[in-house]
Amino acid sequence: MSEPLVISVILNTNRCEDTLACLASLQKSTYPNQRTFVLDNSSTDGSVEAIRRQFASVQLIELEQNLGYAGNNNYGIDLAIREKADWVFILNEDTIVAPDCILRLIEAAKANPSAGILGPTVYHNAEPGVIQSAGVRLAWNWYTFHLGQNETDRGQYDSPGQVDCVSGCALLIKRQVVQEIGALDERFFYYWEETDWCKRASLGGWEVLHVPAAKIWHKGVQVDYSPSPNVTYYNTRNRYLFMAKNHAPLSAWLYSLGRTSLTLLSWSVRPKWREMRPHRDAMWQGALDFLHGRWGMRPS
Repeated sequence: MSEPLVISVILNTNRCEDTLACLASLQKSTYPNQRTFVLDNSSTDGSVEAIRRQFASVQLIELEQNLGYAGNNNYGIDLAIREKADWVFILNEDTIVAPDCILRLIEAAKANPSAGILGPTVYHNAEPGVIQSAGVRLAWNWYTFHLGQNETDRGQYDSPGQVDCVSGCALLIKRQVVQEIGALDERFFYYWEETDWCKRASLGGWEVLHVPAAKIWHKGVQVDYSPSPNVTYYNTRNRYLFMAKNHAPLSAWLYSLGRTSLTLLSWSVRPKWREMRPHRDAMWQGALDFLHGRWGMRPS
């Protein structure tokens, strides 16, 4: 009996070297039944030509419109399901995948039939032994936090465990789950969409698992990572969208509204936060856009 078909979906926008490195790591995978799709978003850095030249077996799709992390991945997810994928592996282009990563994820899925979404341990690429994410928890206030974040891996996560979400930089989802709960919600565009997806899967009776034996290294977030105002915008708007969509309790709403208000006030009046004014404006815009139901890409 053949192994389940896994199709990896990778987005690329002018990240030629990162994408080539990611594909090279996938090429070393020990899992026997897999394919890879790369969806390119109008790159101008030679990505398309380089990928076709160096990875002829990769199916490359040139997108006509940028619909963000959610919409662009949905295009690839739909194509993968039409190609009869049993599992779809959503993978950031700036990741390096361990040779046995997919194998370990599928082994965990076989051992846990109720698992619908699985994720590996994510490490900082610049500090290979330091954990970036060992799964995600949703706190009482409906803020999320990554388990093990910035901890040196000493084997503290030694077996698959149920979590609320896994990092969106590497997420394996079962075809049946997508067919039952739908694809990513494209209103989010960028940020919180994978949290919403995992929440919907859990509500549908599926487990979300972190699999420690599966490993990847992610370049996009460093230990001293400092987000941009764009991230502040999407985090603000989309957290409220996630809360509204999934019926967060009043306590979480009160906490979030109070925290947003205090942060906006502090970034406005305290001299030491003068450099945070772009973030203040982004947070205010994100809150207003939530109230007015403006979704998708942040207006310029």
